[in-house]
Amino acid sequence: MNYLAHLLLSGPDPDWRLGGLLGDFVKGPLEGGLPTAVEAGIRLHRRIDAITDDHPAYRDARSHFDSRWRRYAGIVLDIWFDHLLSSQWQRWHPQPLEDFCNQCWRDFHLRNRYIPPHARTFIRRAEEVNLFQSYRDGGAIAHTLEHVGRRLRRPMPLQQALPEQKATRDALQKNFDKLFADLTREAARFRQCYPANK
Repeated sequence: MNYLAHLLLSGPDPDWRLGGLLGDFVKGPLEGGLPTAVEAGIRLHRRIDAITDDHPAYRDARSHFDSRWRRYAGIVLDIWFDHLLSSQWQRWHPQPLEDFCNQCWRDFHLRNRYIPPHARTFIRRAEEVNLFQSYRDGGAIAHTLEHVGRRLRRPMPLQQALPEQKATRDALQKNFDKLFADLTREAARFRQCYPANK
């Protein structure tokens, strides 16, 4: 799952949401260097990633990729699934996407002291360009894939995988719906049972 999905799955608590975002920036063991709820959000992020990788719907979605893109299928799918999520946002959350994102940015500014510098840079840029709201637009997805592809150790034109995503959109939508419904249930269970999930 990509950034927007992790923010939504983190639930309504601002600290958990920050942890949901920081899961891509904070590596290694969590030893109390951050507030408990932020670390809980990071743990949930990691749990979501583990479930996603093993989920039958995700494995099926990866199978739609041509062999040329198979190695990068996870990257492309994470971004494409945020496109699907943002395109049908009201199905998954009652608050308008713009309001949700703006609330996240406000909350993160208040917690700036807990955010590593590289994550701070990402948050500032994402807020400036309305990154998550732009995911509804196919052109923005292409731009994001191009940007990510350039930053790989061995640069790849990931945006060229988009025609395959569009050609199999209906199948990928079904994969996403099944996966995200399961992740939503698991995330709610995890939040309710924490700290037993540590």
